[in-house]
Amino acid sequence: MKLPALIAALFFALPAQAQKAHVHGEGKLDVAIDKDTVTLNLELPLDAAVGFERAPKNDKEKTALTTAEKILNDAAALFVPSPAANCAAQSVKVEMPQFSGNAHADIDASYVFRCANPAALKGIETTLFKHFKRLYRLEVQRVGPAGQGAQRLTPKNPVLSW
Repeated sequence: MKLPALIAALFFALPAQAQKAHVHGEGKLDVAIDKDTVTLNLELPLDAAVGFERAPKNDKEKTALTTAEKILNDAAALFVPSPAANCAAQSVKVEMPQFSGNAHADIDASYVFRCANPAALKGIETTLFKHFKRLYRLEVQRVGPAGQGAQRLTPKNPVLSW
């Protein structure tokens, strides 16, 4: 089995948290490391980012959505891999809710980094908690050459390490 397929298989073998109920203030981050590429998939309740989960009702709420989207599009500011790994953001995709029905709304985002020195990659710090004060927990699952694992990040512990 080739390494990318093996990593994908291991990643999906981790305990499934996708079935977990939508919890305000709690996001989910999946991290896959393959050679020099780090892929991060973020699921964030809209309430944690802007304080509501429905279509915006006024200009203040529209601005909050626009600001959140702008912040989430700045991968290099949100995720800081180990400096010695010399990683740079390659792509960002942010999907904001479309507000259909009364369902809970989530923001889905994916980020890809390339690292010039992947052997030096020992962790990733996030600034999500600094930007989104209503976010109090980020459940992280990771898979890569160092194995697989899970970690809970909080405002007091914003660093994923392995």
